[in-house]
Amino acid sequence: MEAMARDRGTLARRRRTRRIQVGTVPVGGDAPVTVQSMTTTKTADAEATLTQIYALAAAGADLVRCTCNEEAAAEGLARIIPRSPVPIIADIHFHHEMALAALEAGVQGLRLNPGNLRKAHEIKLVASEAKDRGVPIRIGVNAGSLHPDLYKRFGGATPEALVESARMELAYFADVGFEDVKISVKASSVPLMIESYRLASETFDHPLHLGVTEAGPPPAGLIKGTAGIATLLAEGIGDTIRYSLTADPVEEARAGRRLLEALGLRERKGLDLIACPSCGRAEVDVIAVAAAVQEALESRHLPIQVAVMGCVVNGPGEAREADLGIAAGRRKGHLFIRGKIVRVVPEEDMVAELVAEAERLVAEGVDARLAAADEGAEAAAAADRRDLLQAKGTDANASEAKVALIRKRFGGDTASD
Repeated sequence: MEAMARDRGTLARRRRTRRIQVGTVPVGGDAPVTVQSMTTTKTADAEATLTQIYALAAAGADLVRCTCNEEAAAEGLARIIPRSPVPIIADIHFHHEMALAALEAGVQGLRLNPGNLRKAHEIKLVASEAKDRGVPIRIGVNAGSLHPDLYKRFGGATPEALVESARMELAYFADVGFEDVKISVKASSVPLMIESYRLASETFDHPLHLGVTEAGPPPAGLIKGTAGIATLLAEGIGDTIRYSLTADPVEEARAGRRLLEALGLRERKGLDLIACPSCGRAEVDVIAVAAAVQEALESRHLPIQVAVMGCVVNGPGEAREADLGIAAGRRKGHLFIRGKIVRVVPEEDMVAELVAEAERLVAEGVDARLAAADEGAEAAAAADRRDLLQAKGTDANASEAKVALIRKRFGGDTASD
């Protein structure tokens, strides 16, 4: 499937950070950007939590965080970790004893909130114990739980205040020689989050964990999370990400994976469906066809880009970069691979034919499927396009009329060249 994972365009060069190891998963340096999510079950319920962890891993999570807020949760972690498909990070808020218990349970990472766990000797003890076990710690700064002294000193939750909170925690870690750290400076305000991470990237060389905290339910939460995370990733900032949604955490993992694939930061593992927004030239209900294609293909986990286009006049050309696509016209579907028509099928069979071709494409490869194109498919498609152009005008986009108006505005000859 390497031929189907073509990168088109580049982002800013990724900022080079230190590399740490969270269990079997590398973070920072030249390691791939990773996806994280967090369980919503009671950690004490090991079976329910494991079920959710497996669902998160299947949706694209590389790392999973579980709350460790009581002794029963720590005991749950001891039962969960040996059976987990991905490394587990324990989330610690107010009690350093929970961090020590999580380390005893065998967690592969800790997250400490410096706004909540404030006593220097406790922080150093946790860092020292983590160092002895080779367990990294995320300094999880949050604008909503910043230390009151920093609020007062900086006049609120400013980027400078968030970064200073992380710097102070790092100083405690340095006192015990602990450097296995990643940092987050999250906020629910997207602009504040972006500016805080920009400042953190200039201040630290530790890997950064990106997220817009308390983003809320989809679709607004997805938009806020994407606005912040994608902006920074496009600038080369960020080593691991989490969407914080008021929703099933599987949606967080799925969104994170899709974002990284869309940006070309991770190899595509699932469906990338593109579709035209529909217009007056559409010959089918594009929205309904696209929904049917997505439902049919998504569960198959085929790592290809598929296009659904409502017009055979422009569709195959506009979606020529897609691995596979269908364009509708005159109650037929024009099936195309990389812009080349390979089959013309009845409209009622479009979705089924597209799904079947997708599976063959993944199994056999692009070249083989292009070679298997139906004889006469291109000619049949060309005839349909001619008929539609005659029915709807030879210039479906009215481009020549627009050219004439432009020439008239500049006093030029309106005749064709």
